[in-house]
Amino acid sequence: MGERFAGSEEVRGSTPRRSTNLNIDMEYGFFSDNQIPKFNNTHDGVNSYGYRCPEWTPLPKGKKNVVVLGCSHTFGEGLDVQDVWISIVQEKLNSSQLRFWNMSQPGSSADLMFRILYSCEKVLFPKIIICCWPAWSRRELYKTGATNLTGSEDRLALNEETEDKNNLLKNIFLTEKFAEHNGAKTFHCFAEEVYDIPMPPNTLNSASLSSCWPIYDKHFEKITDTITESDLASDGKHYGKKHHTRFAELFLKSFQTKLR
Repeated sequence: MGERFAGSEEVRGSTPRRSTNLNIDMEYGFFSDNQIPKFNNTHDGVNSYGYRCPEWTPLPKGKKNVVVLGCSHTFGEGLDVQDVWISIVQEKLNSSQLRFWNMSQPGSSADLMFRILYSCEKVLFPKIIICCWPAWSRRELYKTGATNLTGSEDRLALNEETEDKNNLLKNIFLTEKFAEHNGAKTFHCFAEEVYDIPMPPNTLNSASLSSCWPIYDKHFEKITDTITESDLASDGKHYGKKHHTRFAELFLKSFQTKLR
């Protein structure tokens, strides 16, 4: 499903800063540790940077920051913000210790997810990182601008599945190293296909946001009746509220005691 949707337009305009001192803010090309990419998003409920979360300036104090990364499914295309799976997770946790920042972008690749994560290092200071990985055929290419491409794009037509796998593994590795250096926890899941690849311990691989509904397979052993009707968001393309509610339940079942 996610292969068909274009991403948001990124806004550029800052002057790159370069430093060899790890204590000084750094920016090389499209990568920065303190400037979050800005997108022209026309969706309801986005902040001034185009993300479906509150403004981070000034940054509220007193809680651990949870950075959530993903594509249009975790952004919540076609859904009210309260019906998106990560919003449901946040509400059910009702935590006095955690503050969630949904940094997902429509059309996002694993490449963009990691680039956004790195840009949050000195802005949101993430202590928990949640990644809902999109289709691994996507890439981010850099020319005059940073462009997210889906697997159907001509420029990616020659990519093989092995290349897709290794590109995703690269981004998982970089995410884990970022977490290690910043004393953060990581949690991983999948938007569409659950890939059979080496993953970190805190990974939901029993179902994806796509496969968790309709209810028809072994992941739902407590359900006696098969549910076959489809469930879509208001745009008729993305997954609907039933997908998101069920996926939030599965995520919490696996990780609720660790999310603190």
